[in-house]
Amino acid sequence: MSGARFASVLGSLRARLFAFLLALAALTSLAVGSATYMSVRAEADQLFDYHLQQMALSLRDHGGVSADERSALANPDFDYVVQIWSADGVALYTSRPQGLREPLPPRAVLGFSEQRLGDATWRIFAAATPLRVVQVGQPLAVRRGLAAAAAGRSVLPIAIAAPLVALGLWWLVGVSLAPLQRVVVAARARGAGSLEPLPVDGLPGEVAPLVGAFNGLLERLAAAFDAQRDFVADAAHELRTPLTALKLQIGLLQGADDAATRAAALARLRGGVDRAAHLVEQLLALARAEPGRAAAMADLDLAAVVRQALADAAPLAAARGATLDADLPDVLPQHGDAQALRSLVRNLVDNAVKHAGAAPRVRVQLALDGGRPRLRVDDNGPGIPAAERERVFDRFHRREGSGGDGSGLGLAIVRAVALQHGAQVTLGDAPGGGLRAELRWS
Repeated sequence: MSGARFASVLGSLRARLFAFLLALAALTSLAVGSATYMSVRAEADQLFDYHLQQMALSLRDHGGVSADERSALANPDFDYVVQIWSADGVALYTSRPQGLREPLPPRAVLGFSEQRLGDATWRIFAAATPLRVVQVGQPLAVRRGLAAAAAGRSVLPIAIAAPLVALGLWWLVGVSLAPLQRVVVAARARGAGSLEPLPVDGLPGEVAPLVGAFNGLLERLAAAFDAQRDFVADAAHELRTPLTALKLQIGLLQGADDAATRAAALARLRGGVDRAAHLVEQLLALARAEPGRAAAMADLDLAAVVRQALADAAPLAAARGATLDADLPDVLPQHGDAQALRSLVRNLVDNAVKHAGAAPRVRVQLALDGGRPRLRVDDNGPGIPAAERERVFDRFHRREGSGGDGSGLGLAIVRAVALQHGAQVTLGDAPGGGLRAELRWS
């Protein structure tokens, strides 16, 4: 992923997180504001009822209305209506503020009640003594307007704080994603051949595994590139020798004076070409078996593949005077790359034939072991010391004093194909002396 693409994803992530958090904050603010609004309105209604009640009880207990109280109650801006009735229904006093077209009802309902008077609904509290009835009323529209105004003032701080909360959320999201931004900057600064790991310090726990996995991929790519470079360098070095020999043999062929000399030079040239061709084939086989290469996996008969490999090795065995014995089942179904497995078996058999000594005897066994295929190739040669058995799987490795004209790639191909098929190859001692190469599928 390029730095620009990574930055685009980061920006999208920041916007998404901000949108989600902002939506959550908005819903929370709305819920809190609604609850506060309703609570303040309810408390205001209770407070207004308390005022009605206290005013009515005060006038009832005083027994009358003083001149100062009459003046205050008659104020048009005063939104309460006060009426006092005698026990026999005679109106003793009414404040009659503007807007009240008719008096409060003479038949009072003691306590709180709501009554329709004209085109408005009133909240009324009535209190009685043996001599009089006191009623105090207030329009519901007025008290509801006052309650709404009080509730609105209580919610106002939340509305003012909402933009500040949004800015804070945007800043917090940016701070939280700052370590990821550092990763973006580091990725942008990399060159095409730079495969160093990206920084993981300070990354959130949810993002660190992603960057860690990406660093693991970079590490595997670096290892693959190093292996490829080493392979190319080794292949170039190994090919230089046979090609140089071919040039010399061509020169000898050109300088041959008689038919016998030309025939000998031609034979050496043909042998050099065969060795170069074999080396190229081995290099191609190893390249196909390298990790990460797509193998042509299919259902196959492993026993038939081993038979074909033995048939391929028969000319070499005959030339070396080797005996090939095989203990194979009629059929052994398996899933894999037939060409790669055939190359694996061929390389094991060829190695056994070449290094088994003067009278080579090679035995190939294929069977099921615990429901899994197991292949053994035994020879009667000198074997390989235990300390050297791991090194012989290295590419282009040749044991000192082993002789022969091998490429040093046979066992490297065997291990690569085995890993490609989820199998493990080991070297050990064959019964009666010699080397045993064993391949086990897991």
